[in-house]
Amino acid sequence: MSAAGALTHELLGRLGVEHGFGLRGFVAPPGLRRPRQVHGRGVVDAARLATEPDPPQFEADAVYSGEAGVGVAVVTADCVPILLADGQAGVVAAVHAGWRGIAVGVIGAAVSAIEQIGAKPERLVAAIGPYIGPCCYEVDEPVLSAFARRFDSLMKSAAHPTRAGHARIDLGAFASAELTTAGLSIDRVGSFDAACTRCDSERFHSYRRDGAKSGRMVHFVRAPSAAATRVQNSNSRPTGEG
Repeated sequence: MSAAGALTHELLGRLGVEHGFGLRGFVAPPGLRRPRQVHGRGVVDAARLATEPDPPQFEADAVYSGEAGVGVAVVTADCVPILLADGQAGVVAAVHAGWRGIAVGVIGAAVSAIEQIGAKPERLVAAIGPYIGPCCYEVDEPVLSAFARRFDSLMKSAAHPTRAGHARIDLGAFASAELTTAGLSIDRVGSFDAACTRCDSERFHSYRRDGAKSGRMVHFVRAPSAAATRVQNSNSRPTGEG
């Protein structure tokens, strides 16, 4: 389902799940629930959060819900936003994954949390939204060391040396690796081509580009209604006898 002023992804669209990766000027739908993001691995149930416009109080970098009609959200300005959904279970999650969050396992923590309320990794769909691309995201040795400890086999393909102790890294590649490690099949993980937040000032906010004056983009996904979940379950059943 589409949202005006936001990007949507076909993988989530096929499930009939309302969602959107906000662009500049996007007016998010009312009633979303989001945490106060701290670049960690904390995950929170949306039931513990107040609806917007109340300021976020609970510190976490992923939020989930299995309650029909509840929308969850995160905000970014270069970090990786990830929206997850299990249409059959009626479970959704939104993840804010900066380099610190990816390095300490926030993505896997989010998948583990929604498994506890009925989601199955093999049924999950994940859409990775716009983030600062490897064309623009140069990091130093402490960041590279943090990624190497977790993603040693991926460093040659996702980290490109630029100068002594520095490299440009592809945050999305590391996020995809975390999702498949958590049990998602690669064909159920989607992203957007040519969507670097720093490069594209017309569509995206970017902290790397604009510094403290940068705005934030809201990314949301809404837990499907009971009726939509029944349709998903019906469509997933085998036909014929037996």
